[in-house]
Amino acid sequence: MWKLINRSASSEYEEQPEDDLLGGTEGLCSLSPLQRLYGFAACLAAGLVCVFLSLIVFVKPIKFALLFTFGNVLAIGSTTFLIGPQQQLRMMLDPVRVYATAIYAGCVVVALICALLVSHGIN
Repeated sequence: MWKLINRSASSEYEEQPEDDLLGGTEGLCSLSPLQRLYGFAACLAAGLVCVFLSLIVFVKPIKFALLFTFGNVLAIGSTTFLIGPQQQLRMMLDPVRVYATAIYAGCVVVALICALLVSHGIN
């Protein structure tokens, strides 16, 4: 009897997809775990470089807004290498996080609009 219960419990567990960071691949993504880590590191590094470059060109609003926005999007997008794009969107649109996602996206859009308005007002 215990063998039957253990076998059914283990078969149920095996049918569920893995939920860890570097577990199974999602859909079209067939990168190895090492390739995923390299992609994450490269994307995060590029995002941080863009953010630091935006601080250098702080006086020029359009360049600042574009570099800062692109750097933040790269930094957030880097986690898609670890968990996959579908899981990333599911987590961002989770009822607990949907407000933070909306505020972030709104701030990015407002920053870009303000940079465009300030640059057109100066010239």
